[in-house]
Amino acid sequence: MIRLFLSLTFCLHVFCSNAQQLILPGDHPDPSAVKIGNQYWVAGTTSNWFPAFPLYRSNDLVNWKPAGHVFTKMPGWADYYLWAPEITYDKGKVYLYYAGHKKGGNLCIAAAVADKPEGPYTDLGPLMCEAAGSIDAFPMRDEKGKLYMIWKEDGNSVGKPTPIWAMEMKEDRTALIGEKKELFRADAAWENGLVEGVSIIKRNDYFYAFYAAASCCGKKCNYGTGIARAKSLLGPWEKYPGNPVLGETAEWKCPGHGTPVEKDGKFYFIYHAYSTNSSAYGGRQGLLNEFEFTNDGWVRFTNNSNYGKLKKTGKIVDQFATKELSGGWHWSVFQNVQYKIANKTLQLQALPSISGAYLGQSVLADSYQAEVTVQKNSTSQAGLALIGDDKNILYAAVDSGAVRLIQVKKGEHTVIAQVQVQQPSNVSIRATVKNNTQVTFMYSVDGKQFSVLNGNAADISYLPPWDRAVRVGLVSKGPVEKTAHFKNFTLDNL
Repeated sequence: MIRLFLSLTFCLHVFCSNAQQLILPGDHPDPSAVKIGNQYWVAGTTSNWFPAFPLYRSNDLVNWKPAGHVFTKMPGWADYYLWAPEITYDKGKVYLYYAGHKKGGNLCIAAAVADKPEGPYTDLGPLMCEAAGSIDAFPMRDEKGKLYMIWKEDGNSVGKPTPIWAMEMKEDRTALIGEKKELFRADAAWENGLVEGVSIIKRNDYFYAFYAAASCCGKKCNYGTGIARAKSLLGPWEKYPGNPVLGETAEWKCPGHGTPVEKDGKFYFIYHAYSTNSSAYGGRQGLLNEFEFTNDGWVRFTNNSNYGKLKKTGKIVDQFATKELSGGWHWSVFQNVQYKIANKTLQLQALPSISGAYLGQSVLADSYQAEVTVQKNSTSQAGLALIGDDKNILYAAVDSGAVRLIQVKKGEHTVIAQVQVQQPSNVSIRATVKNNTQVTFMYSVDGKQFSVLNGNAADISYLPPWDRAVRVGLVSKGPVEKTAHFKNFTLDNL
């Protein structure tokens, strides 16, 4: 009885749930949601991946269809770290607020505008650039209809507090005006000195702020979600005594940074969390949870068992049949990746950097298998890769009559395995990943009989950056006049 009481007490404290339903598999941090017309739209963080800020649309909040991206090139004022998009709709215009790293400066919050949610988007430039950095923009009108910008000062990056600020914003979204006012900051033990990712909804007498606290990312994350309320947008704000309202469960950990949205008179929170199975390797995935407003003026997650049937992601097969890459491919914002598709062949121009030029797909399971055929007319080191970032990658490549397994770790290059192959011939390369940490590569010169390249599974636990997940994809390394030629890429969950 005592054990049962303690278990129930803990679950009431963090609203334990098996109903944090997966809706956006793969690496989709900081999901922002809005209803436009009869559909719902979501945007998510891409960090140092292009294209930036993927867009999805849905009729039911559960099944989402890709609908393009906001940026395919870096906004002229920024150089990297495209984070925390917030997609909104106001007076016939779609606005996307986001954070980026300013050239020669720090993180700034900025805005872009479009006539329709799928774009095209026109960048309006930075709105706020504090010395410590500014991030997590959220627009909100006060009780009198005046438009404000809510954001976090990124003090944690320099060992300082992280106040949540509000400041009036011009209706054309080109500037903030007046004086900024602090709404609240971290003052509870569970927040570990950091609050961020605020999104606000107005209901009856209160503004309700959903906010995230503690450490967002990586293997040692301890993120959670809290609620605060105020009768005026500018405060005073009070925090729910039972925070955090979302914490770790058996299936998901570090939940937070999302947006409340209403559907058919019910209210839902779309946010991210790590799977306890795939953790940092699979990234922060998009979840859905229903909430309601309580009689005492707070928020309670209802934790229903199911919000709808999620269609499973099937095997990804890319035969490069169109002139443009499919929306599932990503590349580094630091690389000038050049490609061409013709005759069902992807031609990827090489780069001489330590990692080469690479294209990656999000992984959607703990264990998976990828395969591609390297054409015999490739002139670069061409192969299949597990990708962390520009200085951390593991790939098997065909080059000069050999297949080599090459590890790049913290910018250091090591050949792990090597076999000679008869050329000229097409070479198929296959990677089998188990538990998101171990990979075995195989190769075939006839597309039928495969041989093992590395007898001992290679460790890829070093790959994921602190804020992103592992990708699997293609690599082309060498002088820029060299190219890799690929056919028939597949990615399948095991």
